[in-house]
This record gives sequence, structure tokens and C-alpha cells, in this order.
Amino acid sequence: MSDRLRIRVLDCSSAKNAVLKNRWPNKKRLDPEVVSKAESIIEDVKKRGDSALVDFAQKFDSVKLSKDEIRVDDEDIQKAYEKVGKAQVKAIKLVKKRVEAYQRRLLERLSFQYRANGVTIQSRTAPIRRLGCYVPGGEAAYPSSLVMTITPAKVAGVPEIAVCSPPRSGGDINPLILVAADICGVNEVYRIGGAQAIAAMAYGTETVKPVDKLVGPGNRYVVAAKMLASQDLPIDIPAGPSEIVVLADESTNPRMAALDMGSQAEHVDGVAVLVTTSRKVSESVEKELQKVVENIPNREMVTQNLSKNGCFIVCKDIREAVGFVNEFAPEHLEVPSADGWEITEKVRSAGLVLVGGYTPVAASDYCLGTDHVLPTEGFSQVYSGLSVFDFVKRFNVVECSRQGLLKARRAAKVMAESEGLVNHALAVEGRFKDA
Repeated sequence: MSDRLRIRVLDCSSAKNAVLKNRWPNKKRLDPEVVSKAESIIEDVKKRGDSALVDFAQKFDSVKLSKDEIRVDDEDIQKAYEKVGKAQVKAIKLVKKRVEAYQRRLLERLSFQYRANGVTIQSRTAPIRRLGCYVPGGEAAYPSSLVMTITPAKVAGVPEIAVCSPPRSGGDINPLILVAADICGVNEVYRIGGAQAIAAMAYGTETVKPVDKLVGPGNRYVVAAKMLASQDLPIDIPAGPSEIVVLADESTNPRMAALDMGSQAEHVDGVAVLVTTSRKVSESVEKELQKVVENIPNREMVTQNLSKNGCFIVCKDIREAVGFVNEFAPEHLEVPSADGWEITEKVRSAGLVLVGGYTPVAASDYCLGTDHVLPTEGFSQVYSGLSVFDFVKRFNVVECSRQGLLKARRAAKVMAESEGLVNHALAVEGRFKDA
């Protein structure tokens, strides 16, 4: 190996300044220049509709589209099956099946009935009407992101789902994306990428009907466009570069920890951090990382990310280590420790926590049943990962008996009169006028 991997080693007190200073809340997260460009694109799409989408496809994707080609037709979707392997179709279906099963269990937990003091409260849900999902594409394909985004929405019962994904150089969308969209029951697919796709879904064009909510990861222009559109309609989790924190102790297999850090470092600007109570563990993982990066084909990106965004943080004890993790609030937290479940009892901020030596992030990204659309950049301090909860509205149905209202009568009267709302008090008292 010609160039040795160099990764920072910090003690916990130093890490708080070097690592946590740009975490939550990160008020400089969005580049003003990127926001300005995204805003200009949005305004152009609002003004010119399909014509703007056609022009932007030529400008940003080097693809010449007609207005009739913005939406992908059924024939193109069926042809996509001819371009993918049976094993790929089978894998997509497995991922969907596992995510679907878990999301159904989550949804069931939202429907229940509560009775007390003569009052019956029933918790119910209803899906949002129309969802817009952005799926990164171009020359790369991430069908797993489509499955992870669309499946919870379908479980929630969303009746209309539109997907936007950028076209490849030939003008087509990656066939894996189209096949995954078909398997997941997407209603509409559009050849639109970037901030212009967000604008089209948020505000509509002649071809694209506006949606009620926007979800899905994307580049910094997509993120900026979503943040701008969030002034007019809800969006999902603010998402940035992929992150992993491995919380390791003497029982951790250093080779496995190194492999998992390397897996996340192959994402653009990926973040990989080891937090441990043992300098010996950090040294062992560093040696294994050197071996991991030595012969991998994407060594340059992985090495760059580990050197720039990676580090080993040595803490004096497990309490300090968990405290750092809770402040860092990672997207993925691995706890490959013999005491993993006990340690996780103290974890308060993480997008997803994976316990034990056989629960790598790489598996959760695809087929463990959990969703991989998760908060990054410290946003797990206040956000949860994407789930069926993001696609339903909760509301209550209440019935109060006469006896139940009688029990609440005096408190309601006192509160209403305290707030100067005389008619509120009368609305309750009037029911007992003749009592």
C-alpha cells in the first residue's frame, strides 16, 4: 500500500470541540449559494411548468426530452423487466416484504380504544392523499431507497404516489428504479431530477399534479429545494451524508468494526466514527482498517472519507462513551458488544441502533425489515426514521356519556370562565339546565 490511511485519534474531551461543534443544531447547514440557485429553479418551474422541466433536463442531465416524455409510460416500465436479472427482482420483493411486515405492526399500534370516567376515545388513522417521492438516479441506481420510502406509504394506504428520478444520459431511467417502482405500486414515474423535480411535485406543472407531502433523499440542491418547499407543504427528514458510529469494547471483533466503518465510508462524504473505552481496541480497529482499504476498488473515496470524516474517540468509561454518542446523535449506531442490549438502554439519540456482531448497517440498509431513511447530521436529536407514521394523520373519535360529562362539568365551567369564554361554559351547563 503506497499511502497509509491516516485517521484521527481523539480523547472524548477533545472530540467535543473537534467533532460536535458542527452537529446539532447546525445553523450553517445550507449553503446560501445553493439555496439561491434552488430558489431560482423553483420559481422558473412555477412560472413555465413543463417547458422549464424540459430545459433543465437538457441543461443539467444533457438529455433532450419532449413534454410528452416527462412521464414514463407503462410500456417503458414493462421493458425495464427485460433489463434486470431475476435475482434482482427477487431481492427487491424480499426487501419490500420485510419492510412491509414491520410497518404493518407499527400501524396496528396506532389504532386502539380507551375508556375512563364515562368517556370513550378511539384512536384512528387516515392516509395522506398524495405523496411525492424523489429517488436519486442518473447513472447510479438506488432501488432500495425507493422501496424503503414507498413501502411504508403503501402500508399507510396512500392512494396516489408519484416518483421523480433523474434520467440517464440516454434519456431513460435506470431499469432497477422502474422495476422497484412497479413492484411497490407507484402510480406515476417522471423523468425529472434535481431541484426542478421537487418544484414540479410541490407546485405542479401541466404534466405533474402537485402532491401533499415530499419525501426522499437527494443532493444538496434537492435538499435545499425541499427545505424551501417546506414553507408550503410538509417534507420528511433532513438527510445528509451517511453516518456510522461503532460503540466498541474489548468484546468487539475489530475486523467486523473495520468492515462496517469502511462500508459507510464508500458513500459520498460518508462519516465513520469509532467510540471506545479502550485505546487498545482503537489500535486494533485501525490495523484492520488498513487491511480493509488496501485492495478495495473504491479505495480512494473510502480512504479520503475516513481521513476527512472519520475518527477514533477514546473515552474514560462507558458512561462517557454513551454520553458522547447521545450528543453526536448518529444516523446509525452499532453496539457490537457482549453487553449491547444493556448499553442501548442508555442511548437517547440515534436514527437506528444495531446490536451484536451480526447486525451490520449494510444488512439494515437492505433486508432486516427496518427502514434505512434516517436522520443524519445530528437530526436524530429531534427526528425519527421514516415510517408509516409519516404517511398517516392521527385523529380521535370521542363519545362522552351524560354521567361522564357530569363528572367533568365543574372543571369545564371553571376553566371556561377562567379564560373568559362564557359560551363554552354555557355549552356544558346547558345540558344540565333541568337537572
